Amino acid sequence: MANKVRRNRRRQQVNLVTNIIFCLITLAALTGCIILLLQNYGLRNKSQEAMARLKEFEDKEEEYIYTQADMEAYSKEIALKEGELQKAALLDDLKLKMSSGESTSEMLRDFFPEDVVVYSDGKYNFFPISDKLKKHNYVYDNFVVQENNEVVYMDDTQEIKSLKGIDVSKYQGEIDWAKTASDGVSYAFIRAGYRGSSEGKLVEDEQFQDNIEGALDNGIDVGIYFYTQAVTEEEAIEEAEFVLDLIQDYDVTYPIVFDIEESENEKARTAEMTKEENTKATIAFLETIRKAGYTPMIYGNLKTFMIMLDMEQLEDYDKWFAYYNTPVYFPYEFSIWQYTSEGNVNGIKGDVDMNVCMKKYVQE
Repeated sequence: MANKVRRNRRRQQVNLVTNIIFCLITLAALTGCIILLLQNYGLRNKSQEAMARLKEFEDKEEEYIYTQADMEAYSKEIALKEGELQKAALLDDLKLKMSSGESTSEMLRDFFPEDVVVYSDGKYNFFPISDKLKKHNYVYDNFVVQENNEVVYMDDTQEIKSLKGIDVSKYQGEIDWAKTASDGVSYAFIRAGYRGSSEGKLVEDEQFQDNIEGALDNGIDVGIYFYTQAVTEEEAIEEAEFVLDLIQDYDVTYPIVFDIEESENEKARTAEMTKEENTKATIAFLETIRKAGYTPMIYGNLKTFMIMLDMEQLEDYDKWFAYYNTPVYFPYEFSIWQYTSEGNVNGIKGDVDMNVCMKKYVQE
C-alpha cells in the first residue's frame, strides 16, 4: 500500500513538471507571435507614414508657385555654369593661340573684335570701332597671298581686282625700271623728300629725279610721298609747295601723299605734338595739294590713324595704310595697303615696300 502511494505521488510530480514545461513552451511561442505582430504593425505604420509624406510632397510640388527669388537664384546658377564653360573655352583658346605663336596684339584683337587694339608706348590701347567713320567693304578672305608672297585682291570669280605697286626712295639705290615694269608693277610712289627731324630743313630725296623719270619712261604710273616733320600748319603748307615745285614737269596721276609717322628720334621736333596739332598740319598739306589739282592722300600705320590723328576730321581724304601682317587689320576705309617692307621685284636690289591698291586712279 505504501509503495502504491509513493508511485502515485511520483506520477503526479512528473505530470506537474511536464505541464510546466509545456506552459513555458506555449508562453515562449506566444511571446514570439506577439513580437512579430508588433514588428509588422510598426512596419505597416512606417510604410503608411512614408506614403502619406510622399503624397504630401507630391501635392506640394504640384501646387508650388515659383517666386521671383527662385527664378533669380536659378538664373544665377545657370549663368555660373555658363560662365564656367565660357572660361574653360577661353582658356583653351588662349592656350591654342599662345602655342601657335600668335603675338599678344593678335590675341587681343581676336578677343576684342569690337575694338581697334593698338600697341604704343609700352601699353595696349583700345579704341571702340566708331559708327561715325566710314568702313571699308573688303572681304578679308579675298586678299590672297600668292606663291611669290605677293598679295592680290580677288572677286568671287577669282579675278584679280587689285593693282600691284611699290614705293621707293634713295634706300633702293639705282633701279632698273624696265625690269621693274616687266615684273607687273603698274604704279610706284616716289619719295620727293623729307623734313629733317631736328633742324627742320626741307631735303629733296637723292634719287627723286632718276626714280620719277625712270618709272614714267617705262609706263609705270607715278604717285608722290613726302615724309613730314611739320610742327605747324604753315610748315605743312611749305612742305606741300616744296613737292608741287618738284613735280611740276612730270605727269603725276596717283595721289600726292602726306607721310605722317612717329619719328624714331626721341628728340624729334614733332615728339610733343598733340593729336589736334597733327590733324591741322595734315589738313593744311592735303588742302594745298587738292587746290593744285592733285589727289591728296594720308599714309600711316595704326598709331598714325588711331592715336596721332583725329579720323573724323579726315574722312574726305584717301588713306594708304601700312600693316605688315595678313589679314589686314583696319575697319575703316582705305585705298592702298602696304603689306610688307621686305618685298622683291625685278630691277631692285634688296628689299622694297609692296602695296596692293583697290582703287583705279588712272582712267583707262
